[in-house]
Amino acid sequence: MTRPRPTRAALVLTLAAATALTASCGAKVADNTTTADGKKTTGETKVQRCGETVTYRNPQRVIAYEGGSADKMFALGLTDRILGYVMTPTNPDPTTSPYAAEYAKVPLLSSDLLNKELVVEKKADMVVAGWNSGFSEKRGITPQILDGLGIASFMHTESCFAYPGAPETMKPLPALYADLERLGKIFHVEDRAKAKIDELKERMDKVRNTGNQLPNKPKVFLYDSGTDQPATAGNQVPVQEIIDAAGGTNIYADLNQRWTKTSWESVVEANPDVIMVMSYRDKPAAEKIAFLKSHPALSQVAAVKNDKFYVIDYNECISGPRNIDGAEKFGDWLQKNR
Repeated sequence: MTRPRPTRAALVLTLAAATALTASCGAKVADNTTTADGKKTTGETKVQRCGETVTYRNPQRVIAYEGGSADKMFALGLTDRILGYVMTPTNPDPTTSPYAAEYAKVPLLSSDLLNKELVVEKKADMVVAGWNSGFSEKRGITPQILDGLGIASFMHTESCFAYPGAPETMKPLPALYADLERLGKIFHVEDRAKAKIDELKERMDKVRNTGNQLPNKPKVFLYDSGTDQPATAGNQVPVQEIIDAAGGTNIYADLNQRWTKTSWESVVEANPDVIMVMSYRDKPAAEKIAFLKSHPALSQVAAVKNDKFYVIDYNECISGPRNIDGAEKFGDWLQKNR
């Protein structure tokens, strides 16, 4: 279904009205003519958002949803542009993050799901989130709805696979690099973005080179959650590329999906050598591993028999610069646990 989109004229008028309203309430109106590097700019930048060309005006008050969004901003030195972050209990404690020092500078706005009311109340001028990971038609917060309110939206390219019509799809790591490049353009820090992308690519190349040296490619099952049915990773999420680069094989690499549910029967049939367990703050990996070890159907699975469980941080699994951390750590583990 084609969604009605606001015209450029309407969007400009909405932005002007929002600015006037903010000023009349006595709030400080951000200067969007200065870049993150302190240079003067006209402010307007056009980049792609899930196949649509969108104009951004040098945002100053950004709300980041979950760790992946905040981490992308932190990685580009854009902490001062973040108004605050929204993080559900799924996310591990930010104090354990490599970006802990940056999280300490930014307030937690909510531990609930992202919602339009919070965005409007906080007078944000941009939201960074994913489709069905922050943005949601069901909950009434979509890029189109925010466009109509004069609030910009940046959508993770990796999540565009699930966007209606899938207008823009690419593999998870190229999608990460595209996001960093686009954020670099929006905030006029293209040099920072290029340097970060080059660094991440170089690190991933090292992981792949080491992973290719494994004599055998262990079969890996990513266990997200679920008791009746296991929730796991298809080939359209970063976990797929983490496993591949480290030298393993995702047992569900043929599933052209993002996060999905399968069956215990299919896990048993695949007989994984390693079970990668995703760690949440509200669902500790130790509890999940205990469940897997007690599951009668899994008792003869190689990973369970040989106690080959690997714990991966939730924020290393969702789109963000920590995907490379996840690949490096898992690659090291596979080398030591051949």
